[in-house]
Amino acid sequence: MPRRPRIHRQRLKTLPIGFSPFARALARMDSLSTAKCQTRESEFIEKPNPSSASNGFAEQTSDDEAEQSASSSDEQFDGVVQADFSFFDPKPDDFHGVKTLLQTYLDDKEWDLSGFVDLILEQTTVGTVVKIEDDEDEGLFACVSALNLWRYREQKCIMEVKDYLHKACQDKGVVDKLRLLLEEQACDVGLLVSQRVVNLPPQLLPPLYDGLFDEVSWATEDEPTEDLRKSFQFKHYIILSKIYKHKNAEQKRKLSDDSEAEMIYIKPEDEIFHKLSSWSFIFPLRPQQPAPHEASFMLLESELPLS
Repeated sequence: MPRRPRIHRQRLKTLPIGFSPFARALARMDSLSTAKCQTRESEFIEKPNPSSASNGFAEQTSDDEAEQSASSSDEQFDGVVQADFSFFDPKPDDFHGVKTLLQTYLDDKEWDLSGFVDLILEQTTVGTVVKIEDDEDEGLFACVSALNLWRYREQKCIMEVKDYLHKACQDKGVVDKLRLLLEEQACDVGLLVSQRVVNLPPQLLPPLYDGLFDEVSWATEDEPTEDLRKSFQFKHYIILSKIYKHKNAEQKRKLSDDSEAEMIYIKPEDEIFHKLSSWSFIFPLRPQQPAPHEASFMLLESELPLS
């Protein structure tokens, strides 16, 4: 696959209306976030502190001003870092970076994470990693991919993911739906893997996800064999994500439905995916986690984000 175009953090322009509904929703979210940031930044304008003198002011000669200006020029920092983020096809050298991003993908479960990372890196036709251009450390900031559950059904890591979801699902209303997707309809299901650092610039998200869905579409036509082309003809996506839920003792007594409790999405795009999903279920993570988040599993119809 050809390399994606470079994305400049500070030079991104307004996204065209031609993006998918998902991308436009992210663009609106970004514009609101930018406005809030600008408001917060305006409150931190540096003001000069008057020196202690009898009348509250101190005189300063031009020589003193020049010396102070020279000494402070190297120390002054406006809080903005220029970074050129680029999208790349995954490669073997990305193993440790991807593994770090996916470290808590199945909470604290011991499983074949290394094998899971290998599947992502070997599938170069569909999948993207985000790095800083020309960064010697080659640190990874995001990774997205879509893995066909039937194609990789014999891989130990995929079997462990399916087993984890079976055991985690306690919602009687979706147990049968989940079993159907993970077993009988697995050939039509893509496991949408999406992990990133929390503070990734939101401007990158629309082209990142649109690029993934474009690659899926291209793979249905460009893969060398019929079996491979069919393996990307997804009818459903499964997404595993983490959320926070605020629920105090009083709320526990008043609310009997988990859906009524307030949810905070760690990644804003997960809220969009959740709203587009056909159904979902929620289950708690281990208490050893540093924060009491809960995990939310979601099913997403493939045609919704692509329309």
